[in-house]
Amino acid sequence: MTVRLSKLFGMDIYTDNAEYKGKIFDLVINLEKGKIETMTTEPLKVRTKQEARKIISEKSIPYQNVLSAKDILLVGTRARPTLVEEPEEEPTTALRRPSYQPYTRRR
Repeated sequence: MTVRLSKLFGMDIYTDNAEYKGKIFDLVINLEKGKIETMTTEPLKVRTKQEARKIISEKSIPYQNVLSAKDILLVGTRARPTLVEEPEEEPTTALRRPSYQPYTRRR
């Protein structure tokens, strides 16, 4: 599912049970992962951190719940299972020199 971020703003949000949730006002994006984390149904223009926390906890929907996005945004009532990312292993070099002395023939 690929949608431009600019198309998401103002989009209507419905659940898979046909319940209207509101319109998308703001998106919270994880810049390190390059993923949308949360969508809010109220603007995040607040004066205090407490007000922002209240909006994020009460008036937002995790993006992982999105089932489809086209003319409207369809979200599941339950969170979809997410893939657990395993930490990357350090790359190993194929031509490593041994830390011991190689065997040599004695004459």
